[in-house]
Amino acid sequence: MTIFQSDFEKGLTELNQFNPYLKGVYAPVKEEVTALELEVEGDIPADLWGIYVRNGPNPMTPPEGMHHWFDGDGMLHAIHFENGKAEYRNRYIRTADHEAEKAGRLDAGGILLPAHRDRTPTTYKDTANTDVVFHNGSLLALWYVSGQPVRVDARTLETVRTETFSGALPKNVSAHSKTDAKTGEFLFFDYDLYKPVMSAGVVSKDNELKWFREIDLPGPRLPHDMAITENYMILMDLPVVFTEAGLRNGMWQIHQPKDLPARFAVIRRDGTGPVRWFETDPCYIYHGINAWEEGDEIVFCACKMVPNGLPPNREFGPYAPMAAVLALQAELHRWRFNLSTGETKVEHLDDRRTEFPVVNLDEMGYRTRYSYNVTIPNTDTQVFDGMVKYDLETGQGVDHRFPEGVYGSEPAFAPRVGAMGEDDGYVITFVTDAREGRSEALILDAKDFGEKPLARIKLPQRVPAGFHGTWVPGGEIAA
Repeated sequence: MTIFQSDFEKGLTELNQFNPYLKGVYAPVKEEVTALELEVEGDIPADLWGIYVRNGPNPMTPPEGMHHWFDGDGMLHAIHFENGKAEYRNRYIRTADHEAEKAGRLDAGGILLPAHRDRTPTTYKDTANTDVVFHNGSLLALWYVSGQPVRVDARTLETVRTETFSGALPKNVSAHSKTDAKTGEFLFFDYDLYKPVMSAGVVSKDNELKWFREIDLPGPRLPHDMAITENYMILMDLPVVFTEAGLRNGMWQIHQPKDLPARFAVIRRDGTGPVRWFETDPCYIYHGINAWEEGDEIVFCACKMVPNGLPPNREFGPYAPMAAVLALQAELHRWRFNLSTGETKVEHLDDRRTEFPVVNLDEMGYRTRYSYNVTIPNTDTQVFDGMVKYDLETGQGVDHRFPEGVYGSEPAFAPRVGAMGEDDGYVITFVTDAREGRSEALILDAKDFGEKPLARIKLPQRVPAGFHGTWVPGGEIAA
């Protein structure tokens, strides 16, 4: 397969010519674009109203030193639907570190470089490039290493401010913190890279910090996600940690000790009461799907990591270890935490390799039946070659495959205006043709998931492969 070459690649140093996550579908784009007239193949449904927005890394300039895929400056790509029409925008997320780098005064680097241990509030360059959630009428862009959340206008994608919740935020916020559409609350967690502590808190629908608490851990941890239910928050203490040398030297060197179990903390959403710990066999979870309460049990569905079996690719030179870790492989599992007995049960639901799951966000934290996951081939770099709509009750799924050489983004579920059921709506994603470097937005009927898209919207520029997205309901966007 012929992979296009971007202009960005021509400026790479000899070191970063080896880095696969700076080339091809991963290469950043240069321009911030607003496109109000888009070519459409098919028909955009008239009852589709809102914004699909996706976050991801997009370095401003070719890096000179060692560069991890997670280091790139955050950039949002969004497509707005209303009255059967679509508009596209992309904008950098103007974090404090993004602005400092433009001014030539950034005092921190990426995660493959030594940490600046005395720097606050983050020891690495804070990019807000990982996740994006909708809260209080606008977006919050979040970083997975735990950083300062950034408030962004959902319609224009212009950065509004670094969000401190009126100065009340004690520490940082990690990516994959959650919003509850029914209450309007923002529920967040944070962790310290080099200290044995995790924290959690809740912000009201009116953007006021309601409570914050710290949770002691046996040692520093690297969690990636959390879950919520109607009455609880679920945090994770998982056995992927820094090595002793990594802790001592402030370097991103991780391993999985065989004697550490996986532990899940259940705490009340009102911040009161003790932490309840549930222990199970060692595992790692990048992304949960949803959690809810059933009688005395909390049910939690997630993508549990499995070995990819890939040896480091020597063609990537010093980036071979990074690429081997980034080639995620995971399978659908379900956990049950019994609040009465303290028992934990784990069920393996499907052996397809899927990840980056999304649900109808109107039901996040409450019982859902359907999940929309990307499918991941076992390749040397992470790409999404299709999607599957899962029935979480049975583990059965309906596949939607992309054409050969076309790769997608994390999708979003968009309820149709006046929706009458959980899957009454559309699934939207960006896809890129790796041969030509061209991107489109796809609209799929969620109830007819295996069929061809209802519409394909041609985008004015390529959307680089990235991380997480969300759906913003049109009627809830702040003026």
